Amino acid sequence: MGEIRTFARTALAWPGQFLFPPVCAGCRRRVSQPGALCGQCWPQIRLLERPWCPVMGTPFAHDMGEGFLSAEAIADPPPFERARAAVAYSGVARQMVRGLKYQDRTDLAPWMARWMLRAGAELVAEAEVIVPVPLHWRRFFRRQFNQSAELGRALAHLTGLPFAPEAVRRIKLTRQQVGLERAQREENVRAAFRVPAEAEITIAGRRVLLVDDVYTTGATVRAVTKALKRGGAGAVEVLTFARVLPGDLRQGETGRGDFRADESATI
Repeated sequence: MGEIRTFARTALAWPGQFLFPPVCAGCRRRVSQPGALCGQCWPQIRLLERPWCPVMGTPFAHDMGEGFLSAEAIADPPPFERARAAVAYSGVARQMVRGLKYQDRTDLAPWMARWMLRAGAELVAEAEVIVPVPLHWRRFFRRQFNQSAELGRALAHLTGLPFAPEAVRRIKLTRQQVGLERAQREENVRAAFRVPAEAEITIAGRRVLLVDDVYTTGATVRAVTKALKRGGAGAVEVLTFARVLPGDLRQGETGRGDFRADESATI
């Protein structure tokens, strides 16, 4: 009976695979299954691995010993408990983020979420609810979807955790963060987020897993974390698909080339 069901599923899937063959998530070459990377793109992905800062999740070149913190975590302790990211934001990973955010490649979200789950397994194990970084309603109206919510929804499906996309709102129409210095980014998103009264019960006393596509300077997730805590969250941890590493940030890895020319100046 099981063999018959497997044959039936394969037969039903065949027309779709013929009409819409799976393509590489990076370069769109033909691949064997959806979400896979081709042999040329896979070596360009840098998975973030231990040893890393136990707070910020930034990788160390060498094992510094248990509990050793990065300079960033010591000099500027974040309001969230821990942050983790699946990959470094460069090359093919950047193309995947752009595909999801600007080319309506929402089909990438489940595969990106699997990588995030691998990197953030310890965070997921303790999380009680998943909350995505919200878009302002004007941006959402224009784009028709929130890339962070797509990732959060996929993670909720994989983990069985509750998904609360309305737990926090972006109430301030802010400038794009791209091109801004760290202090400017922080000022840009100051008081930009709020937990609505009706959503407080969703996060009250709970450990929130905050999901976003890219961690750059952390200004946005810090601002959302503060809003969640004001709204009653017990603790907040951050999980993103990609992370701009400190050296890349200094070298201008987040320049305007990462954004579409027709994107407006507000988010």
